[in-house]
Amino acid sequence: MTRKPTGVAGIERALEGLRVGEPILVHDAADREGETDLIYHASAVDPPAVAHLRNDAGGLICVALGHEVAERFGLPFFSEAVDHPATVEGELAYDERSSFSLPVNHRETFTGITDEDRSLTIRALAAAAAAPGETEFAAEFRIPGHVHLLKGAPGLLESREGHTELGLALAAAAELPPAVVVCEMLDDHSGRALSPADARAYADRHGLAYLEGRDVLERLG
Repeated sequence: MTRKPTGVAGIERALEGLRVGEPILVHDAADREGETDLIYHASAVDPPAVAHLRNDAGGLICVALGHEVAERFGLPFFSEAVDHPATVEGELAYDERSSFSLPVNHRETFTGITDEDRSLTIRALAAAAAAPGETEFAAEFRIPGHVHLLKGAPGLLESREGHTELGLALAAAAELPPAVVVCEMLDDHSGRALSPADARAYADRHGLAYLEGRDVLERLG
């Protein structure tokens, strides 16, 4: 099978994938997390997409919001919101801090964990990110919940090079609202992160765009 392009051609293919609601795969870097995330624009995540993330990725399903949107909604970084000694950072092997914010459910969900409930929450977050001035966050969402929020760094790739920022930078380049779903791809046999070679092979089998983080940084950083 023909290998999918990287560099500029790969970026353009990934942007078009996000625009039409397809997932894309992004590997950050071997000297960072060394993980490939399956990424959707949040507006495209219906119940089958949640099932796809559960079954074909297997990591934690999170929604990354742009920094300005998260600030507008009063969403802090988790480590700033919780007064507990275990939240003290500085020990992460891959970065200076985590991008985790708060976990939420839409108020119209039941338990919040089903594919239907999570897709409702995710699509509502996408709509909120598209029109933050028209969203009363606390009236629409409740905390705690089953969709973990990630807060993008100010300046995105100028400040941090995680999947949160990579995904949001791609959404911005695709002229989409700043809300993307990211989920780590895990290996069913080893239980570890799926290798870049296996992630690229998965992308080839399913006709999806695969990017290395360096390609995104070179083009959009």
